[in-house]
Order: sequence, then structure tokens, then C-alpha cells
Amino acid sequence: MARTGLAWDTRFELHKTGPNHPERPERVRALASALRACGIDQTCIPIEVVSVDPVAISRVHSDTYVRRLTEACLQGCAFIDVPDSAICPQSFEIACLAAGAAVQAVGDVMAGTIDNAFCVIRPPGHHAEHDLSMGFCLLNNVAIAAMHLLEEHGFTRVLILDWDVHHCNATQHTFESDPRVLVISLHGHPGVVYPGTGYENERGKGDGEGYTINIPMLPESGDDDYHRAFDDRVLPAIDEFKPQFVLLSAGFDAHRLEPLAPLNLETSSYGWMTDAVMEVAKRHCGGNLVSLLEGGYHLDALSDSVVLHVARLLQG
Repeated sequence: MARTGLAWDTRFELHKTGPNHPERPERVRALASALRACGIDQTCIPIEVVSVDPVAISRVHSDTYVRRLTEACLQGCAFIDVPDSAICPQSFEIACLAAGAAVQAVGDVMAGTIDNAFCVIRPPGHHAEHDLSMGFCLLNNVAIAAMHLLEEHGFTRVLILDWDVHHCNATQHTFESDPRVLVISLHGHPGVVYPGTGYENERGKGDGEGYTINIPMLPESGDDDYHRAFDDRVLPAIDEFKPQFVLLSAGFDAHRLEPLAPLNLETSSYGWMTDAVMEVAKRHCGGNLVSLLEGGYHLDALSDSVVLHVARLLQG
């Protein structure tokens, strides 16, 4: 059995997004309840949730954006930049905790106290650009964690695999010129699914060309389609890159019950995908893997999928 770390804190519920918003406190509350009900929370090793260092934020986001976000929260604004990105007075503080949990999880893996980790965090992050909030996201948690690995640990090959149904526009933009980070995204086709980016011809720029791999999935794609994508595109690319660390932007909203996207994954799909990612992590980097919650808005589907995901992480 692997030593799997689990980052969770009731403070993540304090990011209030208002009535009828999909990215709501009930998401992490439901996950905590589901993990507790099956005893997984007691099997995992707790990860301390602390606020991220401002220096770590500055590697991904502009000072101007951070000031705007801070001021908008303090002023009680209902959202920042776009109505989807709802905020409350505590939202910047909670976003810093989410990013901090990601960095702490990476640090715990590097310190050898855990083998892998899952972070039950919100708000999500992969749409948050250098100077702009988008799609429920305030700080780009996975990008901040990747930059930490590059700048603090001197890594030169970090993999970010994003299987959220929505393309990781901001993660892609952060690293599209950087050959040290391979970004692979499987997502709903941009002609149909928000945010409308992530076409196959988006492959990176300059020195980073070829280190961005987008795999858009047509509407109604299901388990067989994802299997083919993993076998033909994802796993060969990872084996060629030989990552020193794997970061997973784990959205669970390609599920067939998900209200915000037209894909048809079963809960079981998140089991075999987790197994596949763990296998390549073991092959190339001693199993170094940190998984971060992104999307997933149908509470039952989200809970079942996350329980399976963490159970597979525990199996090592």
C-alpha cells in the first residue's frame, strides 16, 4: 500500500460563490463525507494546509492581478473579471490555501514522507491566467506547484496531465514556451465545450513547441475513446518525455452524469486512468505524483469518482 497524502480543510468551504453556482462549497463537503464514510480519510496521511508563499504566486500571476483580486475580495465584489468567477471577502485567502496545499503536497512527496497525494481543494485553478480570472478559477494551483518544482527543486522535466473536461487554457499559456514542462490535456472539443481553446494544432511556441499536447474529445466520447487516447497519444508522449514528477489536474466532469459537459465517462474510467498515470510515474520518477481537484459538479458522480481515484492512489 502506498503512503498517500490527503489535503483537506474545512476552510475551503468559506469560498462562497452564491446560490446556484456550480463551483460551490458542497463539492468539497460531499468529498469529505464520502472519503470519511469509506474510511479512506483515516488511511491517508494528512497534509498540512497552509497559505502559499507570495513568491510562488508571483511566478505565475502578475502583481497587478493579485492586487486586483485582493481588493475585489476586500471590497465585497460579487465576482472578478467574469461573472463565472464569483468571489466573497474570504476568497483570496482561500485561494491561497488551495495553492498552498498543492505546494505542500509536492514538498511532502519530495521530502519522502508520502508517496503520492490528492488535494481536495477549491477554488479550482487551471483556467486562471497570468493576469485574468476565468471559469471559477482564481489562482492556478497546478501551475504554481509546477513552478515550485522547477525553481525550488531544479527539475527540468515536469508533466502536467489534465483530464478535466474543460481545456486547461491558463496552464497551457503558462508553459507553452517552456520545454521543461509537458502539458497534456484531454478535454471536450473546443468547438462545443468551454473555454473554446485546446485544438490539436496548439502545440506550444518557440522552445516549447511540441511540449503542449491537446487531445479534444468529440461529444458523447466515452471509455473506449479515452482508452484509445491514452494508448495512442498520452502514454507514448509521457514515456518519451520521462518526467521527474507528475502533476495531475484531476477534474471529474467528463462523467456521463455531469451537467456541464457532453461526454460519457463511467466512474470506473477514473480508476483505470489513475492506474495508467501511476504506472508511468513509477516507471519514470519513483511514483512522484500529486493530484489536484479541478472540476466535477454532480455531487454523487464526483464523490464516487474521487473515492475510486484515491483508493487507487493508495494501492500504489
